[in-house]
Amino acid sequence: MSETTTLKVNKTKEEWRQILTPEQFRITREHGTERAFSSPDFDLSKKGTYRCICCNRPLYRSEAKYNSGTGWPSFYQPIEPGAVADHADYSYGMTRTEIRCSDCDAHLGHVFPDGPAPTGLRYCMNGVALSFDPD
Repeated sequence: MSETTTLKVNKTKEEWRQILTPEQFRITREHGTERAFSSPDFDLSKKGTYRCICCNRPLYRSEAKYNSGTGWPSFYQPIEPGAVADHADYSYGMTRTEIRCSDCDAHLGHVFPDGPAPTGLRYCMNGVALSFDPD
């Protein structure tokens, strides 16, 4: 196995329930969405790494975070290629691209093609699906 290869985190629903809050479980394991502007307050001035709340995988750096005005934490790119995985989402009569943690398949949010340079993407994440480790 190469250094960049990671093993999938596999837990039962009951195991996830034991380690997550009810809101974290609803969002990450049942593909929920938190209300806009209800996320934990992630200060844009703080430098650090945003991690998956379920498995602790590094997902985003603070340098890629910006205020999109949408009410959800937004980033223009993941920390590295392969940190997150895209999945087609046809729920609610819409076609969107769901973003999940590559290691544990936690639902994180969605990506939209209306972000800033350099990628033009807006990774719109549920704040309770993330933890923050300051530098």
